[in-house]
Amino acid sequence: MGDPRVPKLTVAGPQSGRGALCAALTADLPDFFGVAESNVAYARAADELPCLVGSVDDRAAGLAILRPTSDAATELHFIGVLRACQGMGLGGALVRAAEAHLRACGVRWFHVKTLGPSRPDEGYARTRAFYRAMGFDPLEELTQVWGPENPCLVMAKRL
Repeated sequence: MGDPRVPKLTVAGPQSGRGALCAALTADLPDFFGVAESNVAYARAADELPCLVGSVDDRAAGLAILRPTSDAATELHFIGVLRACQGMGLGGALVRAAEAHLRACGVRWFHVKTLGPSRPDEGYARTRAFYRAMGFDPLEELTQVWGPENPCLVMAKRL
């Protein structure tokens, strides 16, 4: 039996039908998911697209939504971990599980969009550092995606 002080992390999926979990995550993380229309779209995507569900001690606490963009590439469309469960390694476990699934499906590129560094934000600086630690490289910052006030940084990694 494991150390009871160490939380048990598990990842299940891919599965669809996880809109309610996505809605709970966006509600718990308003600093990152503060646009109501976008949150509705994320929840819809979680109901329709392949998702990985991360759990801490058998309680759903994180979600990664995978959006295929071509035969060769898939976007990490959404990732979120309940605030109370951040820092336990669940986000990394979700990304690693997604990568293993995508490799098994023959996908060669994994990419993600996040707020670009030309708009300083401490939270998104940590997000970009997380993606870098997971092996994603910054490719390009674009203002055409979310507008000039929200520059979009595209990051990718070869699987």
